[in-house]
Amino acid sequence: MSTPTLHKFIVYAPDKTDEGAFERRLSVRAKHLENAAKKIEDKTILVGGAMLTPESLTGADKKLTGSVLIYQAENLETVRGWIESDIYYTSSVWDPEKLVIAPFVAATPFP
Repeated sequence: MSTPTLHKFIVYAPDKTDEGAFERRLSVRAKHLENAAKKIEDKTILVGGAMLTPESLTGADKKLTGSVLIYQAENLETVRGWIESDIYYTSSVWDPEKLVIAPFVAATPFP
Protein backbone atom coordinates (compact mmCIF):
# COMPACT_ATOMS: atom_id res chain seq x y z
CA MET A 1 0.00 0.00 0.00
CA SER A 2 1.44 3.37 -0.97
CA THR A 3 1.61 6.37 1.30
CA PRO A 4 -0.82 9.12 0.25
CA THR A 5 0.60 12.40 -1.00
CA LEU A 6 0.21 15.07 1.66
CA HIS A 7 -0.21 18.71 0.69
CA LYS A 8 0.12 21.80 2.83
CA PHE A 9 -2.76 24.21 3.46
CA ILE A 10 -2.73 27.58 5.15
CA VAL A 11 -5.72 28.47 7.29
CA TYR A 12 -6.58 32.09 8.07
CA ALA A 13 -9.30 32.06 10.72
CA PRO A 14 -10.15 35.51 12.09
CA ASP A 15 -12.35 35.69 15.15
CA LYS A 16 -15.84 37.15 15.11
CA THR A 17 -15.95 40.72 16.41
CA ASP A 18 -19.31 40.73 18.18
CA GLU A 19 -19.58 41.43 21.88
CA GLY A 20 -18.69 38.26 23.72
CA ALA A 21 -16.46 36.80 20.98
CA PHE A 22 -13.27 37.15 23.02
CA GLU A 23 -14.93 35.61 26.08
CA ARG A 24 -16.14 32.66 23.94
CA ARG A 25 -12.56 32.16 22.75
CA LEU A 26 -11.23 32.07 26.29
CA SER A 27 -13.98 29.75 27.52
CA VAL A 28 -13.09 26.99 25.01
CA ARG A 29 -9.37 27.71 24.57
CA ALA A 30 -8.15 24.80 26.73
CA LYS A 31 -10.18 22.29 24.68
CA HIS A 32 -8.98 23.86 21.41
CA LEU A 33 -5.34 23.62 22.52
CA GLU A 34 -5.80 20.03 23.72
CA ASN A 35 -7.18 18.97 20.34
CA ALA A 36 -4.52 20.96 18.46
CA ALA A 37 -1.77 19.26 20.48
CA LYS A 38 -2.89 15.88 19.10
CA LYS A 39 -2.73 17.19 15.53
CA ILE A 40 0.68 18.74 16.18
CA GLU A 41 1.95 15.43 17.56
CA ASP A 42 0.84 13.49 14.48
CA LYS A 43 2.16 16.23 12.14
CA THR A 44 -1.29 17.19 10.86
CA ILE A 45 -0.68 20.75 12.10
CA LEU A 46 2.81 21.91 11.16
CA VAL A 47 2.55 25.48 12.46
CA GLY A 48 -0.19 27.22 14.39
CA GLY A 49 -0.79 30.25 16.51
CA ALA A 50 -2.92 33.24 17.38
CA MET A 51 -3.12 36.53 15.53
CA LEU A 52 -2.76 39.65 17.68
CA THR A 53 -3.64 43.30 17.35
CA PRO A 54 -0.66 45.52 16.41
CA GLU A 55 -0.85 47.13 19.88
CA SER A 56 -0.35 43.71 21.46
CA LEU A 57 3.24 43.56 20.23
CA THR A 58 4.41 46.07 22.82
CA GLY A 59 1.56 46.08 25.33
CA ALA A 60 1.26 43.92 28.41
CA ASP A 61 -2.16 42.59 27.38
CA LYS A 62 -2.26 40.35 24.33
CA LYS A 63 -5.48 40.82 22.34
CA LEU A 64 -6.13 37.70 20.29
CA THR A 65 -7.96 38.29 17.00
CA GLY A 66 -7.88 34.92 15.26
CA SER A 67 -5.72 31.99 14.28
CA VAL A 68 -3.28 31.05 11.52
CA LEU A 69 -2.40 27.40 10.95
CA ILE A 70 -0.57 25.31 8.40
CA TYR A 71 -2.07 21.86 8.01
CA GLN A 72 -0.80 18.83 6.13
CA ALA A 73 -3.44 16.65 4.47
CA GLU A 74 -4.41 14.77 1.32
CA ASN A 75 -6.91 17.42 0.22
CA LEU A 76 -8.64 20.67 1.07
CA GLU A 77 -11.90 18.95 2.02
CA THR A 78 -10.14 17.07 4.80
CA VAL A 79 -8.74 20.30 6.24
CA ARG A 80 -12.14 21.98 5.96
CA GLY A 81 -13.64 19.09 7.93
CA TRP A 82 -11.06 19.47 10.67
CA ILE A 83 -11.62 23.24 10.84
CA GLU A 84 -15.41 22.93 10.89
CA SER A 85 -15.21 20.41 13.75
CA ASP A 86 -12.79 22.57 15.80
CA ILE A 87 -14.36 23.95 18.97
CA TYR A 88 -13.43 27.50 17.90
CA TYR A 89 -15.59 26.99 14.81
CA THR A 90 -18.47 25.20 16.53
CA SER A 91 -18.50 27.71 19.42
CA SER A 92 -18.72 30.72 17.09
CA VAL A 93 -15.24 32.02 17.87
CA TRP A 94 -13.93 31.95 14.29
CA ASP A 95 -15.86 33.91 11.68
CA PRO A 96 -16.86 31.40 8.96
CA GLU A 97 -17.56 34.25 6.51
CA LYS A 98 -13.91 35.35 6.67
CA LEU A 99 -12.31 31.91 6.94
CA VAL A 100 -9.73 31.12 4.24
CA ILE A 101 -8.25 27.69 3.54
CA ALA A 102 -5.79 27.61 0.65
CA PRO A 103 -3.14 25.27 -0.73
CA PHE A 104 0.29 26.42 0.38
CA VAL A 105 3.81 25.78 -0.93
CA ALA A 106 6.60 26.64 1.50
CA ALA A 107 9.65 28.45 0.13
CA THR A 108 11.56 27.92 3.39
CA PRO A 109 11.84 25.01 5.82
CA PHE A 110 9.44 24.84 8.74
CA PRO A 111 10.87 25.65 12.18
